[in-house]
Amino acid sequence: MRKRKILIDCDPGIDDSLALMMALSSPELDVVGITTVCGNVPPHMGAENALKLLKFMDRLDIPVYCGEAMPLVREYVSAQDTHGMDGLGESGLETVTEAEWKDGAVDFILETLRTEEQLSIIAIGPLTNIAKALMKDPAAFERIDTFVSMGGSYKSHGNCSPVAEYNYWCDPDAAEYVYKNLGTKIHMVGLDVTRKIVLTPNILEYMKILDKKKGELIEAVTRFYFDFHWKYEGVIGCVINDPLAAAYFIKPDLCSGFDAYTAVETKGICIGQTVVDGMDFWHKSPNSHILTGVNAKEFMVMFLNRIFGGNCDEIRKVLDQIMVSEEADYEK
Repeated sequence: MRKRKILIDCDPGIDDSLALMMALSSPELDVVGITTVCGNVPPHMGAENALKLLKFMDRLDIPVYCGEAMPLVREYVSAQDTHGMDGLGESGLETVTEAEWKDGAVDFILETLRTEEQLSIIAIGPLTNIAKALMKDPAAFERIDTFVSMGGSYKSHGNCSPVAEYNYWCDPDAAEYVYKNLGTKIHMVGLDVTRKIVLTPNILEYMKILDKKKGELIEAVTRFYFDFHWKYEGVIGCVINDPLAAAYFIKPDLCSGFDAYTAVETKGICIGQTVVDGMDFWHKSPNSHILTGVNAKEFMVMFLNRIFGGNCDEIRKVLDQIMVSEEADYEK
């Protein structure tokens, strides 16, 4: 099996941590580096959190680079109210001393694009690092294989405003710049599909049966997230957005969608909104592939199989008992 080389640009972050665990557990992927950006938490805190996850997964060989501390234009607003002051649900994971993160995420992104063949980027935070790198050396991005971004929404409501998803709301100018200038199609893994990916208490208990150590780590990290979702959205469980970006990259047929031209609003009441021209009013060449449907059960089978090593058929049998089917929302 040929491993696909990926760089993960992130802002860990509770669901970022689960995405990292999944990527690191997937034999199809070769994670060549992790970069952090201001988002859920400041980038230095995100870098520390990335190291914590790498240590847990016994992968401290992977380099971590700290990136941009401020959005391109607007003031920085973290999501620590959602993810906890430490970004990992105030779980109290110990600081890693065996390895250190480095500064210079933008330069690391560019150097990796220049030197690695068929490198893909999975961006699961605000796009500030990507925009800065693209401004500095657009030619480097001509070598990119696939670009996946967890962000935006098409018909779903927002999660930090009536219309905006947090990653693009946090730095709308960066998102707008990347959508206009990347030159390769952006696979937008937005709220229309990630809202279907809910980690429930029953699934969490099943995780602990499959692997007690990993299950207890995820329980510690997500407890804050569970409480937040119940308080503000009335959800028994928590939406785990970012792992779907990694799963979709590995297995695109988990999701359905369409190509369209997408712009990002940078000012006013709709700041951060992704304006998807689904009806081709603008007659512009598509710059994005917009995901609209997801097989949530098969995602969860994949997630549990990769991280916990369970047998897929056995996982499906258990999920049939504890998971509400969302297959009607998945359009082939």
